[in-house]
Order: sequence, then C-alpha cells, then structure tokens
Amino acid sequence: MAATPVPTSERRLWTFHGGIHIADEKALSNASEITVAPIPKQLVIPLQQHIGAPARVLVEVGERVLKGQCIAAADGYVSAPVHASSSGTVIAIEARPVPHPSGLSALCAVIETDGEDTWAELPEPLTHYAQLDPAEVRERIRWAGVVGMGGASFPTGVKLNPGPDRRIDTLVINGAECEPYITCDDRLMRERASRILEGVRIMRHLLGGPGVLIGIEDNKPEAIAAMRFALGESDLRASAEVVAIPTRYPSGGEKQLIRILTGKEVPSHGIPAQIGIVCQNVGTAHAVAEAVLEGRPLISRVVTVTGRAITTPRNLAARIGTPAAELIAHCDGYREQPRKLVCGGPMMGFELHDQVVPVTKPVNCLLALTAAEAPDPGQALACIRCGRCADACPANLLPQQLYWFARAKDFDHAQDYNLFDCIECGCCAQVCPSHIPLVQYYRYAKTEVWAREQEKRKAEEARQRHEAKQARLERQERERQARLRQKKEALAAKAKAEAGDNAGSEAKQAAIAAARARAAAKQQGTGEPADGA
Repeated sequence: MAATPVPTSERRLWTFHGGIHIADEKALSNASEITVAPIPKQLVIPLQQHIGAPARVLVEVGERVLKGQCIAAADGYVSAPVHASSSGTVIAIEARPVPHPSGLSALCAVIETDGEDTWAELPEPLTHYAQLDPAEVRERIRWAGVVGMGGASFPTGVKLNPGPDRRIDTLVINGAECEPYITCDDRLMRERASRILEGVRIMRHLLGGPGVLIGIEDNKPEAIAAMRFALGESDLRASAEVVAIPTRYPSGGEKQLIRILTGKEVPSHGIPAQIGIVCQNVGTAHAVAEAVLEGRPLISRVVTVTGRAITTPRNLAARIGTPAAELIAHCDGYREQPRKLVCGGPMMGFELHDQVVPVTKPVNCLLALTAAEAPDPGQALACIRCGRCADACPANLLPQQLYWFARAKDFDHAQDYNLFDCIECGCCAQVCPSHIPLVQYYRYAKTEVWAREQEKRKAEEARQRHEAKQARLERQERERQARLRQKKEALAAKAKAEAGDNAGSEAKQAAIAAARARAAAKQQGTGEPADGA
C-alpha cells in the first residue's frame, strides 16, 4: 500500500506530562513484508513467559511432542500454559539462559525438532463464539496461552475478565509502537488488519460491547490506512475508531495512551479497569483471533531484528523458543560487530550477553547497535539538580528524589514517592546531562522492595506456621490433660463403688451374725429345764 499521509482524526485528543521526541529509526526494518523464520534445530521454551506463576511441566525427557501440544499447564489463576512450537523430541528440562534483565537462567523445555512440523490435534474453532458463554471463550484464550504481546505479558484471559462489579466502557487497542527501531506491530497492522479486528470483535464481546479506540502514532501512515480500510469493511465500523495520535515517546505506554485518547487518568497503583477501560496490544488481538477462530495456541510471534549492525533488518514470524542467534543468521548476520545486542528497544530494552537466549512471547525486538548508535556515555557525573528528568517524566514523578532514595537504599521513602508508578521508559536517563543511569537505580530499588516483601511474606508464613504448631501442641496438651482427668475420675468412682460394696458386705455379715446370736439366745432361753427342778 502506498505511503500516503493520513489526516489526524477529528476526535479530541489530550496530552500527558513529559515525554520526549527522538529519532524513530523505523525505516531500517519496516519496508519489507513479514517473513517466516525457518525451524531451528533446537527450541528452548521457557516455562514462564508471563506475569504470574510458572507453568507446570507436563512432558518428560525423551517424549515426542507435536506442534501446538501443551507441554506445560497453567499453575494458578494468574498463569499461562506453554505449547510446543514445532514437533520433535524433548531432550532436556533444565535451567537455560532466558531473556531477562537479571541475566539469570530459568527452567526450560528443550526440544530437538524433527523438521516435520507436525501439528497436534487442535480444538474445534469457536466461530460461533457470540452464542457461547463468555467464560467458555475466555477459557479458550487461556488454553491458548495468550498473554499481552506489547511487553507486559499479563495473561489475556484474566485481563478480559474484569469482574461483574466493573463496567467497561472503552476498549483501547494499542498500535502506537512508540519505541524507536521496533516495527513488528506496524507490519502486523499493514498485513493482517482484518485478523486484528476479528480479535478486537471477540474481546469487545467478552467485555460487554464497549466502544473501541485504536490508537496509532502518526508516523505509521500505512498502518493507519490499512486499519481504517479494514474497519470500513467490518461490522465494527459503528463502534470503533482508528485514531492517529501525535508521535511522542512514550505515547504507547498504557496509561499515556489512555490519557491521550480519553483524557482519563489511571489511579496511582491502579489499573485501567477501575476507570472503565481495558487496553490490549494489536498483537494480542491477533493472537486472540487465532485462538478462538482457528483453535491455535500462541506458539509464534513477529519479531523485529534490526539495528545498523544487522546486514538485512526485517520482521520475522518466529517460533517461540527460537534462539536469537538463529534469527540474526536469517537476517544475513552482522555487517559489523555490534557494540551491544538489546532485547526490546533502545529505551526500555535490556542488553543480552548471550545470543543463545530464545524468543519468548514478550520479545518484540532484537536490536544490534553499532558503536555509533550506542556510544559509551562515559562515567556518570554528579547530579546537577537541573530538573530535566522531572520535566520529561511521563508518569509525573520526581526522578531526582527517587534516584537519591534508591542510591541511599532508602526504599521506604522511594515508595512514598510512588516508585512503582515508574514505567521504566528511560526518558529521564535520556535527557540527563550527567548521564546517570537512572532507570537502573529504579529497577534496583524495585527488585530490593520485591525481595524485601517476599522475605516479609516468608517470615509471616513462618510465623503463622509456628503459631499454628504452638496452638496444635497446646490443644493436644489440653486434650491429654482432659483424658487424664477423666481417667482419674473414672478410677475414683470405681474405687468408691468398690468401697461401698465392701461396706455393704460387712454390714450384711454383721446382720447375719446378730441374727444367729439372737436365735441362739432364744433357743437357750426356751430349752428343757434342768433335772431336779
């Protein structure tokens, strides 16, 4: 489709505090269509690719699995199952490096693929979902392992169940894709707009029929045109609107996009459902349509492989579990040695120290940056209290104070300054003239707070177990004492009864003896008179 300008919607738009304008660098990868990455020799599939409890493994080493087969089940309400993304044999279930800021390993199922890509038996498509109980449709989405594809990876089935006490008035579809370099959502909207809208229709049905706002930054005119064209051909056209929004980072943040489109503010520490809004990514909508209308689990996603160190930047439809090195090789490898390889974008992503890490559901980009793109900022200087970080913060926080508290390990005060409202967008660090890695301090503080809270929970659980044990021991002691008292009382009653019986027997013997004595005396008194009387 030709890249023609699309006018901004006449709908009133709001703005959010802060934000920055940065070069988007999207032309590197958005010119070519999505291509399917080849099947790798090995798939490394982590058992936790979502917020919540890790999935519970269902397969064993040596077992043959099929494409789409569930290999790990959701273990709790906030959890998501994991499926094999191709057919093959499970050769290991062990800790492997995974894409995570910590750089730590996690439990993975390793599948040696057979190249056949044989599908497992899939459930029947729910093409008549509108006639079904919403709970049944949500269960299909849950079975498919669909999670937020914009990076948050929250289980979608849970998010689409806000509860009977919350009325949802607006469904916001996030197509902003505000971070530089990343174009996977852009290409998805250009090429699969109709399928995205089918997913939107399903989610709208599950939420009770709210209005739909599809927000896309105006630096994606082709995506805006494709979505508007598809919407014009859809029965959603009366209840949905594609809204072109100004390009400003981070307009794709959930709270920021909601503010732009509706003027509403999500409460601090709150969620959009509290103000009648649910926000979903366009990739999530596509995955929902695949799960419901095709019966297919989430086993692949579009990944942008880009950066000036990549020979041929492009967007790839990659199987979950494909090692990063395989995707880079499919893009003709490196044109020069990258200064660093980033998972995600340059603002919110994190550096990968190993190319063997696999693609997971939240991974939307592999970014190989040259030294020119990511120059060494040098040693961080002292904070000069210029206030630029506060001006740029889209969450309207006080980054300088959060930095001092995090640096001093004063986590209580950091929480008082709404540490957890920070979306880690990196605006503050980007504008800092002293090159202080502010976001790293905030991540560190959050991690320490979570660890401390976990320790508190463990201590509280231990205290409750101790108190329960003490109460049980005290109860058992009381029951033992009660049994002893009952036994003593029974013995005393028996002794008393026996004493009574003995006393009665002696009285009876005495009475018998007295009777005999009387009889003898009487016989003596009435006997024959003596001789000579």
